[in-house]
Amino acid sequence: MQAFEYLQRSGLLDEYGDISAEVEHIRRGLTDYLQTASGEVHWQFQVPELGEGGACSLFGQLAAEPYSLLPILGGQTPANQLALSKLSAIAGYYREYSGQDWFGIYQARPNVDAEQVLVKLAYYGAPSRPEFPLNSEFAKISNNSTVGLSGRARVINSVPDYLAAGGEYYTCDPKVQAEACLPLFDQSGKIAGIVDAEHFQQAIFTSAAMALLVAVCLVVPEYLP
Repeated sequence: MQAFEYLQRSGLLDEYGDISAEVEHIRRGLTDYLQTASGEVHWQFQVPELGEGGACSLFGQLAAEPYSLLPILGGQTPANQLALSKLSAIAGYYREYSGQDWFGIYQARPNVDAEQVLVKLAYYGAPSRPEFPLNSEFAKISNNSTVGLSGRARVINSVPDYLAAGGEYYTCDPKVQAEACLPLFDQSGKIAGIVDAEHFQQAIFTSAAMALLVAVCLVVPEYLP
């Protein structure tokens, strides 16, 4: 998918204008970087305890057992190892050039209970929820699920203002002041997952910041397992 089509489909064109030239420039640099780059693979990671009903994470309280990607990905195959290595490298690249405090790459796929979810494959930052249900009920409180179902980006440059206006928000880390949740599309145009970027300051998602994040969104689907 080309940058201009992505901006149209995700709904970002109206808000940020035609930044496709900037996106494509960054995309080429990231693609070249990934020819040789690889990142550290984490098959399991610590996750927060979930609150009542699983609706909210209990920040600062970690579950006794880490989350493992092995069941949902079908094992530690060479293909999965390579995919996670590249996704980890993308997360590292984004961290270096964005300055965002938290970032995650999620793929849409059925979990071990045959429920459609967004599963976190690579990230940096504080421990966070590993799976988000992909259903209309959970989307009422989750930007991740909303974007994963709709394919429309959601950018919140001020979480306090968003909440004051009546917006629903899944709070994992109370320090987060701004969030950008963008869809991923596969070659057929189907929603393949999302990326989520968060910052502890407001008004951080400028046109330049979004060009980098959109470029990431165009590259990630090539490496999903």
